[in-house]
Amino acid sequence: MLKKKRIPHTYVIVFYIIVIAAICTWFVPGGEFQREQKILPDGSSKTVIVPGSFHYIDSEPQTWQIFSSIFDGFVDKADIIALILLIGGSFWIMNASKAIDIAILSFLEFTKKLENVKLIKAIGVNNIVLTMIMLMFSTLGAVFGMSEETIAFVIIFVPLAISMGYDSIVGVCLCFVAAGLGFAGAMLNPFTIGIAQGLSDVPLFSGLEYRFFCWIVINFVGIGFILTYAAKIKKNPKKSLVYEEDQMWRDRAAVGIGESSSRSSIAAWITFIGILVVMTIYSFSHTWTVLSVGGADSSLNWPIIPILTVLFALGGVMSLRKSAQLFVLHLLIFTIFYLIIGVMGYQWYIMEISTLFLVMGLASGIAMNYNPNKIVKLFIDGASDILSAAFVVGLAGGIIIILQNGKIIDSMLYSVAESMNNLGKFGSISVMYGIQNLINIFIPSGSAKAALTMPIMAPFSDLIGVSRQATIMAYQFGDGFTNMITPTSGILIGVLGVAKIPYEKWVKWVTPLMIILIVLGLLLLIPTVTMNLNGF
Repeated sequence: MLKKKRIPHTYVIVFYIIVIAAICTWFVPGGEFQREQKILPDGSSKTVIVPGSFHYIDSEPQTWQIFSSIFDGFVDKADIIALILLIGGSFWIMNASKAIDIAILSFLEFTKKLENVKLIKAIGVNNIVLTMIMLMFSTLGAVFGMSEETIAFVIIFVPLAISMGYDSIVGVCLCFVAAGLGFAGAMLNPFTIGIAQGLSDVPLFSGLEYRFFCWIVINFVGIGFILTYAAKIKKNPKKSLVYEEDQMWRDRAAVGIGESSSRSSIAAWITFIGILVVMTIYSFSHTWTVLSVGGADSSLNWPIIPILTVLFALGGVMSLRKSAQLFVLHLLIFTIFYLIIGVMGYQWYIMEISTLFLVMGLASGIAMNYNPNKIVKLFIDGASDILSAAFVVGLAGGIIIILQNGKIIDSMLYSVAESMNNLGKFGSISVMYGIQNLINIFIPSGSAKAALTMPIMAPFSDLIGVSRQATIMAYQFGDGFTNMITPTSGILIGVLGVAKIPYEKWVKWVTPLMIILIVLGLLLLIPTVTMNLNGF
């Protein structure tokens, strides 16, 4: 009998890629572009490539650096690693309260009641629920580029998906893949479209009409694919690629929620009053908030923080009259509200997001009347549980370090850019699209890739008669889709680590979706070079 072939561990796969990258530094000639600072329309600056400045230099073949790159990768991805550990520890404290379990149980009971409505039953309650959740995250991805934030939501949606009879892959799709669909079909994302258009001297967020159409098409196809898969797993859970891995999640769900608190403790009320005082002070110092949608400030200032403070006060009193667990759930809801307002109104990033969830976790523990030692123990247990996800993020960061230190990224970009000569409009835009997909494997950061490629691609598109807007669309699709599969994406690796999904099994599942989306992106690029679209 033939032995079953064992698939290498995720760590092994990533290390192999580091070795392959190091081998490339021995054969790919070194090269670099000159770079300069360019002021964007919003007043910020970005380091960009000077067109026509490429020159070959001596490469720096990597040998023992294969091992030192792992250390450098950890340093380079320290912010995402910290985010994962802090979120893991904080949610473990919250999970100990069983507040999320209670919320999931209540949600499932609510969906069962909806089955009494004939129209909803005909469409499928679960289909409606899954679609609404994914559309929400897709919108957030399209408007402000939600990506890192999805790591926190995986801890919520994977247990929800398992409780609904699906698997952890569906749970990841609800937030991460949905946000990825929005990211690829970005309408107002300041981190991709905003920077790319600014570097290309194109009016900010112009061509919105066709982008909105593309967003609808991408979501229709992507969500349809996910719903089809979800229905198959609902019918036979054992068809899931991660059925064995999901046993851990099923075991947690089977434990039950235990006894819920009938009344709130004094500690919960003290926690509520303390947070309310801080929010009140914050309301006076930040009375008016200018929400930035797609990098463009709205014309009106909104008293968002005072409104949230009032709502928190009212909801806090109502929840505390029921139970401490309901108050913990109240904390989670307002943490999400503050996350959205912080990102859109105050340009919060990883440090602020990490801090927000840390405070949420500590406040949850205090509200449940846990003593300091128990809170610390729960936090350590949560961080330990998620440590493998944080570790692989640092490991994957070593791939980029090897390519950068080997001085071959610029020469690889220059070589593929030169291959576009004499291909015609559609041929050129297709090659640009392919280049962006390829580069995304090595540079998953959308803003970094825009700064690297747009100063070259935009002037080149003028020479071949292709709209700069079309070139930006090629960048947009090429940057968005492959974020869901590239092993160099710290966010993807972090999401999979939190969900306990092996990378190799994720690749097997997501590859058909990637092929469909990449082909769809190519088809959506055709009108940009064959039709007279507004803003193109």
